[in-house]
Amino acid sequence: MKDLFKRNGNQLSNSNTEGKPPVASSREVQAFLGKVAALPKSTGSEARLIFSLDATASRQSTWDQASRLQKEMFVSTQLLGGLSVQLCYFHGLASFHCTDWHTDPDRLLVHMSGIHCEAGLTQIGRLLKHVIDENRRLKVKALIFIGDAMEENIDVLCHLAGQLGLLNVPMFIFQEQSEPVARQTFQEMARLSGGAFCQFDASSAEQLKDLLRAVAIYATGGLKALESFSKVSHKSVKLLGQQLK
Repeated sequence: MKDLFKRNGNQLSNSNTEGKPPVASSREVQAFLGKVAALPKSTGSEARLIFSLDATASRQSTWDQASRLQKEMFVSTQLLGGLSVQLCYFHGLASFHCTDWHTDPDRLLVHMSGIHCEAGLTQIGRLLKHVIDENRRLKVKALIFIGDAMEENIDVLCHLAGQLGLLNVPMFIFQEQSEPVARQTFQEMARLSGGAFCQFDASSAEQLKDLLRAVAIYATGGLKALESFSKVSHKSVKLLGQQLK
């Protein structure tokens, strides 16, 4: 997607290094979404996607941004059979919360608008254990995590991410800014789960919107949707599909 993915070993990340080929344009992203909308509707139940955020104190501005953009996930998948989303977040002194599953973006937005970030340590391990439990009840297609830091045992987190990989639940990790320890951990977690990693900053609203829409479309349309776009777009888009195979 726009300014998103560059091959770096087995990871995908955004980069502006000199000599990088041009990435997919906004027009190409829209073409992708149009192609996906033309695919046959799903005959099954809604795809289940867990949308999770670090809601510790440093993340208030991005939380507000994500609250507005999450509706794009639903809108982008309406013609593919629908999307069911559960919101998970952690903040404060060991507070971890999960909503019911929602197919109405407005209901989820109302819930998100009433939440405020609070100082505390990250609880990513607790989140991953929750996703594993939810998948036992009913298949989870993908996990989105938006955060900026990691204050937990790296080996434990990578082990849990590997379990998600075995369950075919890819993690799409979007890191705000570039704290190096978190970046390294998030990249490895994404790789082990069979997902993808990308950085963004608070000014990248359009970038984050396209990322969320792409993951939602993957959850409902699968690799077929991504491959459809990769045939007529820059090779960087194809790297996302290759990472998910």
